[in-house]
Amino acid sequence: MAQRRTVWGDRVRYWFDSTLARGASALVGWMALLCLAVVVPVSALVVWTDPHAPRSLPDRLAQVWRLTGETLRLGGTTGTPLRVTMSVLLALVALLYVSTLVGLITTALTERLTALRRGRSTVLEQGHVVVLGWSEQVFTVVGELLAANANQRRAAVAVLADRDKTTMEEALGTKVGPVGRTRLICRSGPTTDPAVLTLTSPATAGVVLVLPRDEPDADAEVVKTLLALRAALAGVTHRPPVVVAVRDDRYRLAAGLAAGPGGVVLESDSVTARLIVQAARRPGLSLVHQELLDFAGDEFYLVGGESLTGRPFGDALLSYPTSSVVGLVRGGTPLLNPPPHTTIDADDLLIVISRDDDTAWPGECGQWVDKAAMASGPEAPAQPERILLLGWNRRAPLMVEQLRRRARPGSVVDVVTDGGAATVRQVRACGASQGTGPALTLHRGDVTRPETLRRLDVHSYDSVIVVGEDPASGQSPDEPDNRTLVTLLLLRELQELSGRELPVVTELVDDRNRALAPLGPGADVIISGKLIGLLMAQISQNRHLAAVFEELFSADGAGIRLRPAGDYVLPGCETAFATVVAAARGRGECAIGYRSHDDVSTHPGYGVRVNPPKSERRQWTAADEVIVVGTD
Repeated sequence: MAQRRTVWGDRVRYWFDSTLARGASALVGWMALLCLAVVVPVSALVVWTDPHAPRSLPDRLAQVWRLTGETLRLGGTTGTPLRVTMSVLLALVALLYVSTLVGLITTALTERLTALRRGRSTVLEQGHVVVLGWSEQVFTVVGELLAANANQRRAAVAVLADRDKTTMEEALGTKVGPVGRTRLICRSGPTTDPAVLTLTSPATAGVVLVLPRDEPDADAEVVKTLLALRAALAGVTHRPPVVVAVRDDRYRLAAGLAAGPGGVVLESDSVTARLIVQAARRPGLSLVHQELLDFAGDEFYLVGGESLTGRPFGDALLSYPTSSVVGLVRGGTPLLNPPPHTTIDADDLLIVISRDDDTAWPGECGQWVDKAAMASGPEAPAQPERILLLGWNRRAPLMVEQLRRRARPGSVVDVVTDGGAATVRQVRACGASQGTGPALTLHRGDVTRPETLRRLDVHSYDSVIVVGEDPASGQSPDEPDNRTLVTLLLLRELQELSGRELPVVTELVDDRNRALAPLGPGADVIISGKLIGLLMAQISQNRHLAAVFEELFSADGAGIRLRPAGDYVLPGCETAFATVVAAARGRGECAIGYRSHDDVSTHPGYGVRVNPPKSERRQWTAADEVIVVGTD
């Protein structure tokens, strides 16, 4: 094959590139030649076209030299060669000094701007909220804090995580949106380093929130962060309260000890598992919890009940026209849904659900009660349940434990998973420890394949729970949600083919995937991290509610329940909500709202109405549900 002839231009370009590769000296030389090649001819043209220029050639050349020297800041002095050389030398020294000074100033400014971008400056705020750690919960926490501080001036939220400051700001700006009056400050660095923690000024903070990372083994780092926080606050007299979230119950005690006496520790996995099991029986429960926990709707408040001192608690249920009473705080201990005959003491505080703390005003509501519309029949006896659990993750054993506690004799739990040997052993261990609980059966199969679901008679189950498997090492955190969405799509197809509604409860990691989930009207979605984020935000604003929420989400305490409306009012009757409250009082429960069956597909509330006025009238149907605080 004939050798290709090298083009002359390619040779010149190659030679030029080779000279540049020699380093800074070659670059400086080329720049000097380039400047001279431009400045000297132009200076000569300027001199020769000047009508006042000298006539002799030596004088004109001297004029060209002066113009060139002035342009290149070389002095331009004429005379003997020694004089010209010394002038050029002084000019080069001055140029070197000025360029070095400019370089130093530029470098210092660049380093300062880089440090600011890296988030290495100390926060100088008072009473601000410090958020330590980064996970999907951070967007919920920060968003709720911004909503809570919307009407406050000089409020600030400082976020510290081992991530790039600019990346954090962009992520928060995208998912949270405008910050309003609140200053949102991001600082970068490891949360386990006491020296780095001081960047957020925790000693002057109003509250400190510690979030676990999205990895399953992040609880140990949470404990280490708390120890670093304690070291950073050494010698501080008034330490800020700390609110912590851990995933595994094994770390709760260690986290509580590291957080100190005023710390509040939340178990995200246990709370999520309990809510999933509760929603499996009555889909829509997560919507009620979200309405109660975010700052956009009605919330929990503690108010004085002086006007009810000495009266039974049952009277308080119909003594607030625009608020729902759900319990008492006596001696610092919350009593949710106490017996109606419990006497209200002078020092008791009422736990109410209200739009704001100044909207809980007393007033008699008995005139709206229609006793003729109340249902008087007995409750329908609880029947054995058939529950289908599609998928398996670290929260699944906690769900099985909750099902074991609450299931009726004869209940069945079928688990479908294609996990490895460790998952199979875990499922079988849960089945072996059931005792008198529901029978647990393992079916091997991939829940994202149509043939796996078609082999199951999914319509024979009272509820279907879909959970995503824990992401493997190096796997994307979105992978569990991706598989869950595929499973939901297959279940939706089965539902449409049969024409029968499936009571599906789904666990998702990312709240943005809720809008993508192909769900029917009878389905519910639990965002595993969002609920804990809402709880942390609420407690950070009112620490007195920590005990209330602990009781509300405990395994055996009084919690939020959805009951058939036909158990409280006669279907087809039009009556005020006060009638429902009175009927619930007769059953030993506190009615706080309802869910309209006609609006279950209507965004954003999906039929949920929390804390309606007692005077609100509507026609009740057998398919409606009443939201109560009570026990199973």
